[in-house]
Amino acid sequence: MFRRTLLALPLATPALAQDRPVRLVIAFPPGGSTDILGRLIAPRMSEILATLVMPENRSGASGAVGAGFVAQAAPDGATLLLDSGGQTVNPFLMRGLSFDYVRDLAPVTLLATLPLLLVVRAEFGPATLPELLARLREDPAQARYGSVGVGARTHLAMAQLLRRAGIRGEHIPYRGGADQIAGLLRGDVPMGFTSVALAAPLLRDGRLRAVAISSAARSAVFPDVPTVAEQGFAAFAMGDWLGLLAPAGTPAPIVVRIAAAAADAVNQAALRPRLDDLGLLPAADGPAAFARFLADERAQMQALIQGEGIRLDS
Repeated sequence: MFRRTLLALPLATPALAQDRPVRLVIAFPPGGSTDILGRLIAPRMSEILATLVMPENRSGASGAVGAGFVAQAAPDGATLLLDSGGQTVNPFLMRGLSFDYVRDLAPVTLLATLPLLLVVRAEFGPATLPELLARLREDPAQARYGSVGVGARTHLAMAQLLRRAGIRGEHIPYRGGADQIAGLLRGDVPMGFTSVALAAPLLRDGRLRAVAISSAARSAVFPDVPTVAEQGFAAFAMGDWLGLLAPAGTPAPIVVRIAAAAADAVNQAALRPRLDDLGLLPAADGPAAFARFLADERAQMQALIQGEGIRLDS
């Protein structure tokens, strides 16, 4: 749909007809999924938009630094934000933000979703989610789980699952995915949600066991791992996501054209093996659908964060 829309738009769309490059502000450091995706799609977007799309990392404060920079940029299509699910969490965890995520940023398109795997140490025992929850009810001291930080999807997914299971858990935040996995392998915690990319090699060598995946449908990479929803938690679906935004006030024709270019770029057949390695599922859907998605996500995250009393110092 977006490719047809792109072809229907005049080439003289404001700002994009200029020779100056487009800044693709990536709200996270180099080397992560957000950064890699941005650098994978930038060349194809440059071709379609007929101007250079230049990835630029502006990380910090769970994406708020990059988001704040783009929120204050001119609304002309020359500055874009590539952000992740932290955007729908930060407003409920951070005080004193200099911008408003809803008021100051315009949704362009969702790009990809990132399901999470619930993994346990192989020596821990449980092979399914019901077995894991039964073990935690029998021995509440084992209800400790790691994440990549307070408010991260690896934290919130487990908090939501335990809340629905009626189990009180102890959250152990780490400084990143590698540290979380190291803590899991050491036995500091027996379980946790993590990314497909981080878990895959350890699942294949038998050091970890996956008991569930957080997405609504099973993963093509690990088709034998059942979803959380399949194992007694209807409609459970929580993972991370990556999306493209622009400064509020960016003209609609520009937003639609950028959305079409991004959709074409993320759906390139040549990228699919790399996206599979990262655990990313292309999901480009345009501005209107992304706006609805963000509104639903914010409502869900606000209810969970406030219901659990989650704070940045927790």
